[in-house]
Amino acid sequence: MQDSVPPRKTVAATSHAVTAVLAVVVANVALAFGPLFVRYADVGPVAAGFWRLALATPVLLVAAFAMGTRPISASRGLWGVLAIAGVAFAADLASWHIGIVRTTLANSTLFGNSATLIFPIYGFIAARMWPSCMQALALLLAAVGGGLLLGRSASLSSTHLVGDLFCLLAGVLYAVYFIFMSRARARLAPVPALALSSLATIPPLLILSLALGEQVMPGNWWPLLALAVVSQLIGQGCMIYALGHLSPLVVGIALLIQPAVAAALGWVIFGEQLAPADALGAVLVAVALVLVRQSSAERRGSLAPGRQAPKSA
Repeated sequence: MQDSVPPRKTVAATSHAVTAVLAVVVANVALAFGPLFVRYADVGPVAAGFWRLALATPVLLVAAFAMGTRPISASRGLWGVLAIAGVAFAADLASWHIGIVRTTLANSTLFGNSATLIFPIYGFIAARMWPSCMQALALLLAAVGGGLLLGRSASLSSTHLVGDLFCLLAGVLYAVYFIFMSRARARLAPVPALALSSLATIPPLLILSLALGEQVMPGNWWPLLALAVVSQLIGQGCMIYALGHLSPLVVGIALLIQPAVAAALGWVIFGEQLAPADALGAVLVAVALVLVRQSSAERRGSLAPGRQAPKSA
């Protein structure tokens, strides 16, 4: 009796999984460097967001066309949705970048990712249903952890507290971006959707930075080029790839890399040390991020057995 030979499809699937794990690690490390580049930029924080998109979007558009897609024609009927998503993302970046220069790198990364917790709340309201026990526990842990972090920031200085609140607002706005991008992703592939929404993000960021009286033209280009390449192209690009091949639990666990790397950068470069209350609050929020993703994955699996979970925007 001959030994059975594993099908090629299994080998290919394993290869995709390994590549996706590497991609999600690279994505989270790259995204953790974003706040550092914003601080080093010699333009205003909102202007830094403008350049991040202005420099990266042409590359995304070229990639979308190179993939053989027709993003403009495929997006007909979705332009309003993409425009709202772009404005929401512009407001998210503006709020987050303002917060980055007013709080620690670790806090800015944690609160900036709070959309992972806020987005399910929208789902509860839209579906008119109560959260599961796992989701309720995640939200409780996030509330306690966030309260510890906000309390520590308030005790340090009002500037840190304001920075945390700006980053938390960014998380809310990012959840709004998720809501509208999920509608666009029903018809568009990830790269065209990201390219077109990024295109809609550029004008609001430029207008807002000018309205705030920020310096827009840089004298030093390297932080902005690094922000566009590392955060938008490498970070977001690897994340989009990974989201199509990994479960929400794996992505949620990998998300813990971001605040860890950001905290290390803040400690080494800016001397931002975490107190025990900061560390406990960060751990509680991080655990909440993992729990809510795991619960969401289990709920999708129970509602649609045998079907693949929809890809994130």
